[in-house]
Amino acid sequence: MNAIEIARAVRSGERSAFGLIENCLDRVAQRDGTINAVTRLLSERALDQARRIDALVAEGIDPGPLAGVPFGIKDLFDVQGLVTTAGSKVLASEAPADCDALLVSRLIEAGAIPLATTNMDEFAYGFATDNAHYGMTKNPHDSARLAGGSSGGSAAGVAAGYFPLSLGSDTNGSIRVPASLCGVWGLRATQGLLPVSGSYPFVASLDTVGPFTASAADMRVVVEVLSASSLARVDVAGLKMARFGGWFAQDLSPEMEAALAAFCTALSIRREIVLPEVARARAAAFVISASEGAGLHLDRLRHSPEQYDPAVRDRLLAGALVPAPHVFRAHKIRHWFRERMHEAFLEADILVAPAVVGPAPRIDAPVIEIGGQPVSARANLGLYTQPLTLAGFPVLTVPLAIDANVGSGMPLGVQLVAQPGREDRLVALGEALERAGVARAGILED
Repeated sequence: MNAIEIARAVRSGERSAFGLIENCLDRVAQRDGTINAVTRLLSERALDQARRIDALVAEGIDPGPLAGVPFGIKDLFDVQGLVTTAGSKVLASEAPADCDALLVSRLIEAGAIPLATTNMDEFAYGFATDNAHYGMTKNPHDSARLAGGSSGGSAAGVAAGYFPLSLGSDTNGSIRVPASLCGVWGLRATQGLLPVSGSYPFVASLDTVGPFTASAADMRVVVEVLSASSLARVDVAGLKMARFGGWFAQDLSPEMEAALAAFCTALSIRREIVLPEVARARAAAFVISASEGAGLHLDRLRHSPEQYDPAVRDRLLAGALVPAPHVFRAHKIRHWFRERMHEAFLEADILVAPAVVGPAPRIDAPVIEIGGQPVSARANLGLYTQPLTLAGFPVLTVPLAIDANVGSGMPLGVQLVAQPGREDRLVALGEALERAGVARAGILED
């Protein structure tokens, strides 16, 4: 069931929130030994809140638009009474959070129930959710493959049917990559639209937060709750659409190339827009991320480097060595590229790009092919997401309707990009694609 269906059943009294949460906890207990999406179950709190929801329904009081809906929380959001780990052992001695992160509290106020914290790349630095402390999160559609990252636990939890909604963060693609590889809906909101308060930072100048959902219809309700504002209803028939070419048409696997072509044909997208200097924009995102991330951790790296995931530690140390003029130049490129993105929207309302090069890589061969050469998936799965990060525009990852009998049968996703603040267009188009059967989440049912 998706979030809307759950809330409708709970609010009507057709299902009890308590029974539903018990079933979700059982599902995690039975299945997560293989997938490893969850780091901590919030069992007692979830069941207590479920009792309160059921009591409100019994009294004839509406618990909210997400009544009884379980949700997962990426382990960099504050959860009252728990240490915010950000996927690391480095923070283990920190004081527990004295309140929930603002997005967590907004979901709870809307009737949703926090079920679990979810696995991630340490300090959100990676695209694979390969964590030296908490283990690797595996793809629910094939446990021999990566789930993507850094919000891999949140995406995998939705795909595995643990919860229809989860929270993630996206700096360079940490929502968009795992949403695509796990076959769920994911939104990187306009930078600044959703509050980051109560979430552990990675790169303050690029960080955003956002949801994963089991359906586009869920995405509308969830975005309205998280943003504390309504989304306008948009007539998608009037939207002009174009596809990014150039950088975003290179290095595609045959499966992704075919799926993207079919998607564009279904939407009659014929116009192609080529952004300039995309490789330089991606390099700028690397430089900004490395330098800001290193600055945040420099004191701890000096005193306790052994507590870090070695792969993350090495990247942070390298970032600390980036000369200041390079960082300054990267920010100049960022502002220049943002202007080019605005210019692209003079020709279209929605721009389409692949989210990843192809299906989830195998864990025993964690590489993707770029320029004909195998490169690390953990560092490079953001090939198509990182450049778009610089602009700060909203991006919706759409899970394509994939024929399980064609190719690998693994999920694939595309990015829909809109102008800042136009989440209404993205969500409306997502709903239309879902109704038309062009897009659908790959949720594992009982």
